[in-house]
Amino acid sequence: MARIVGYIASSLDGFIATEDENLDWLMQQPDLNLGEHDYKNFIARIRTVVMGRATYDWIERFPGGWEYEGKRVIVVTSRPIDNPKGPLETRSDIDALIAELRALDDGDVWMLGGGKLQMTFMEKGALDEIEVYIISEIIGGGIPLLPATGLKSTAKLISAQALGESCARLHYRFD
Repeated sequence: MARIVGYIASSLDGFIATEDENLDWLMQQPDLNLGEHDYKNFIARIRTVVMGRATYDWIERFPGGWEYEGKRVIVVTSRPIDNPKGPLETRSDIDALIAELRALDDGDVWMLGGGKLQMTFMEKGALDEIEVYIISEIIGGGIPLLPATGLKSTAKLISAQALGESCARLHYRFD
């Protein structure tokens, strides 16, 4: 059975992007070294990438090529995607998608992007783990790490570690 995981960065004040979806605060970290937790190591173990429509639309606007070559990509949306940036599938039924993902046995599933879809999976008991990289920047507002939905849950802290002077990695498991 595939593990469904999150891997996401947040500002110290709890935001993943500014209101205008800007990530400059994250991309401009001069000495950010995640070592064994680097994105390239993380993505190597991922077979399937799942994202919401807002995340896909952001990726589509971002300059550059398709970063998920060789991965199965699923976008959760009820609207068609004309001329996708790369090969992808779409789904609109979350419960059916969770069942489909749970049946996979060829690698982990990454819940990419913002917290809305991750929160939906948490509410349905379908997010197994999340790695949150807290960057020591206060950006003053923006898109929250996780939206307030009323969900009450306790995650088990697997590990916490400092990664240089500007980042802390928090790794949680949901039972």
